[in-house]
Amino acid sequence: MPQPIHLKDPGGDSRIFIARTLFSALLVLALMGMILARYYDLQINDYEIYRTQSERNRVQLQSLPPKRGLIYDRNGVLLADNRPSHILSIIRERVDDLDATLGELQTLLPISESDLENFQQKLQRRRPYEAVPLRFRLTEEERALLAVNRHRMPGVTVDAQLVRHYPYGDLFSHAVGYVGRINEQEAERLDERDYRGTFHVGKVGVEKFYEDLLLGEVGYQNVETNAHGRVLRVLERFDPVPGADITLHLDFHLQQTAVEALGGQRGAVVAIDPLTGGVLALVSTPGYDSNLFVNGISSADYKILRNSPDVPLFNRAVQGQYPPGSTVKPMMAMAGLQSGLVTPETTVADPGWYSLPGDSRRYRDWILKIRGTGHAPRVDMHMAVAESCDVYFYDLARRLTIDRMHDYLLGYGLGQRTGVDTTNERPGVLPSTRWKRDAMNQPWYPGETLSAGIGQGYMLATPMQLAAATSVLATRGLYRAPRLLRSIAGEPQLSDPRETISAPPAYWDAVHESMVAVVHSTRGTARKIGEGMRYQMASKTGTSQVIGIAQNAIYVESEVAERHRNHGLFIAFAPYEAPTIAVAVIVENGGGASAASPIARAVLDAWLVDEAPVEEASGDASGEVPGQAPGAALVDE
Repeated sequence: MPQPIHLKDPGGDSRIFIARTLFSALLVLALMGMILARYYDLQINDYEIYRTQSERNRVQLQSLPPKRGLIYDRNGVLLADNRPSHILSIIRERVDDLDATLGELQTLLPISESDLENFQQKLQRRRPYEAVPLRFRLTEEERALLAVNRHRMPGVTVDAQLVRHYPYGDLFSHAVGYVGRINEQEAERLDERDYRGTFHVGKVGVEKFYEDLLLGEVGYQNVETNAHGRVLRVLERFDPVPGADITLHLDFHLQQTAVEALGGQRGAVVAIDPLTGGVLALVSTPGYDSNLFVNGISSADYKILRNSPDVPLFNRAVQGQYPPGSTVKPMMAMAGLQSGLVTPETTVADPGWYSLPGDSRRYRDWILKIRGTGHAPRVDMHMAVAESCDVYFYDLARRLTIDRMHDYLLGYGLGQRTGVDTTNERPGVLPSTRWKRDAMNQPWYPGETLSAGIGQGYMLATPMQLAAATSVLATRGLYRAPRLLRSIAGEPQLSDPRETISAPPAYWDAVHESMVAVVHSTRGTARKIGEGMRYQMASKTGTSQVIGIAQNAIYVESEVAERHRNHGLFIAFAPYEAPTIAVAVIVENGGGASAASPIARAVLDAWLVDEAPVEEASGDASGEVPGQAPGAALVDE
């Protein structure tokens, strides 16, 4: 009989159900245990870690850049200002796709390759959540366009910041200098803590020399932000310390007068207050607009400046090294008196040329090709300076020797940096036997001493050095290092004098009187600029050769290319009785001192009588005999 088939086993089903229920319960309990353990780990063990990370997302430390110190002239004219500028920046942590965001921004507003390159460099050096600048000086239209599209570009911000501005463009470009964006090399050298939130640093001139004073100290604030990075509230704030405002000795009116008097010619003017060493004017023409460099000059603009044959970026006042020509003759005269080789009454025969003993070569005086002879049968020191007699100083140089000449002229600051508080100053050259041996590994020749005696040959000086040397003449031997800085936050900054030339008053009187005769005598080489003058000046004309002239060749200016013509120089101090200003002028390829002396007259007038009759003084001041062709002399004084 077949067994009955049981379709349902209640007991087995019950056992299976209980086993599955127990397994499921154990599995749920195990999973709950794991969740609880992880929750305990997050909330208890790692609480401080995640709380800090959360705070970092919510609370950010922002740098507050300081206001850069302002720069004023001696009368309170603002030379370097700070103006608000809107900056487009990106916070990398807020941007999902940086390339896409940059591409989107480029469709909205112009962004140059230079902007992108600077952005990428800054991006590599930033701190977390630090805004990296992409574009400066946004226009109103650009800001409006970004505001409308901001919702599509998280992490893109527009902030206002003070940016340097130079109200007078190129007028003070070489004196004040400019600031520019911090480049990669500067970022490695500068202390990051001092420049957080700051994108600019002084590049040249006063802006660079006094960077530490002008920069200020960075502040910071803790701010609470939302998920989109927008600031909700300021939790803590420490204000930045502004940079110090500084006042310079520069005089706006004097600077402007000098630039106008140069009239577009290549050259330089330096004016110094001999009583303080303060630099009243520092002009180098042509100049450039300093504002072009503040936020990065365009390639096209920089190419124009770089390729210009007039070299506008070159600061001729402190970098230009020129043969000083006859401007050294008053210093040479003083050296002759100090050495005892001459007295004011000592005379030298002047046939219009000079030869070394035993040498047939003739070293000509500039007057020879005009008069066919010398200045006079015999010339004393007074006439030698007033009429710029080369023969007198050839003879004096030979007797002094180059090494003694070097030692005496060193006291006027030649052959060394003046120490003026600006950048890129060059030392010039004050030759000696040792200098030539070290520089060229060659011996010194006697004929080279004669050239040095009239400021030619190897001798080189900057306009700043010549102005400082003229101040030494004006103060009768006291040297004050030239200074642009007059005061810091109202506190005067003084330049201590030191005596570098010690000589009896009678020697100074003799040299000064001969310098006065340059303008105020009937045969002085700059007599034409003395017309209508309401004060007395002591001065000296000078001309320096640009190209070599063979011994028997005739220099005819009209037949020489403009850039091969002689440089014109002029030094002066005034008023003669109590000097308050010393001036040095160089006009490149001006042909002679007649190009430089009217400029000095304009500057002195602006300082002493507030007038600048350049047009009245534009006649020939070369000392040539009327009726003779200009440029006919070897060295046109």
